[in-house]
Amino acid sequence: MRLLSTLLRSFVKRGRMRVYDVEGAVHEFGSGEDGPTVTIRLHDKKLYRSLFLNPELAAGEAYMDGTLTMEEGSTCYDFMFLFSINRAPLGANPVQGLLRKGWKTFRRYQQKNSVERAKKQARHHYDLSTDLYRLFLDEGLNYSCAYYTHPDNSLEVAQAAKLTRLVAKLNLEPDMEVLEIGGGWGSLAIRMAQAGARVTSLNVSPEQVKIAEERVRAAGLEDRVTFVLKDYREFEGRFDRIISVGMMEHVGIGHLDEYFGCIRKCLTERGYAVVHSIGRMTPPGTTGPFIRKHIFPGGYVPALSEVFASTERLGLWVCDAEILRLHYYYTIRDWRRRFEARRDEAAALYDETFCRMWEFYLCAVELGFLHGSNMVFQLLLSKERDAVPIVRDFIVDNERKLNG
Repeated sequence: MRLLSTLLRSFVKRGRMRVYDVEGAVHEFGSGEDGPTVTIRLHDKKLYRSLFLNPELAAGEAYMDGTLTMEEGSTCYDFMFLFSINRAPLGANPVQGLLRKGWKTFRRYQQKNSVERAKKQARHHYDLSTDLYRLFLDEGLNYSCAYYTHPDNSLEVAQAAKLTRLVAKLNLEPDMEVLEIGGGWGSLAIRMAQAGARVTSLNVSPEQVKIAEERVRAAGLEDRVTFVLKDYREFEGRFDRIISVGMMEHVGIGHLDEYFGCIRKCLTERGYAVVHSIGRMTPPGTTGPFIRKHIFPGGYVPALSEVFASTERLGLWVCDAEILRLHYYYTIRDWRRRFEARRDEAAALYDETFCRMWEFYLCAVELGFLHGSNMVFQLLLSKERDAVPIVRDFIVDNERKLNG
């Protein structure tokens, strides 16, 4: 407990953490000012060492298996909130600094995404029961950042606004051919088809494609939307527009040139692409160990410097860039609240360990967009400098038409 106490003393600068050790003794860290007081209990002596060496992974796994519990009214969200506002002091700890250097050294190996490995890793997350996702997503099963014109917008309103904004940025004309890289459960494909496009949607998740095809048939759009079970590197074709939402985060370090190369190869000379992805406002980093191991193996949130270095190498024009800062915080806030409200149903689908894993995941990513370096960017990319209108008023004009 001495080693762990040393770490927590240097780490908890805002708020207070109360820790009951295995013997029942209580240890307090932090002044209690400028943050919440959170109480936890440790049930296994092995946690003293594992939490000292790798707190991000060990805390999540201990919460999953019940060897770390919240006490005295504290919740997982409270615990993660306290962690998130003290992230800088944790990173400054010498042992944690060495750990992060190690992660950076091996990050390319950790995200070595061959075609088959990328498929397997995507299915790890997206082939979970669709009934799970129905518990907390909107009716359209949109599993990416929504667009909140106000923090109090409902999730349904914000997701509809996101789809409208993306379609507005595509500036579609009747019967344009659109390639969607990463199709999810089909909401964006349906929206684009309703706007007159002919859509080819790539997806490596059979579970998602099955549901998406059902939804397209129900909308009467089978003649306008085709789903293809392929990785983007296995596909060829030429399209007026390409759109990719929430997919680039799964490409992995070392594969950005392949991804943007696919976009370049599949665009017509006068075409352009809309890319929507999570990014970071800090220099290149690594994926947190809990998310990497349990939630998105092979996933990586790129820095804009990494993205633009790749588009420069591939000779693509970045015709427009929009940064969405708090929008994903509001989105995941709504997902987490909905998941908590229907937690019993999630436990019936899986088990308590799974539910605690997802609680930890949702809390962590929500607070990463509130206190961390994460944001979302939307880019318009083309081969020719004037493929996209040179005045961006067209986006708002199209939104008004689509909403009208």
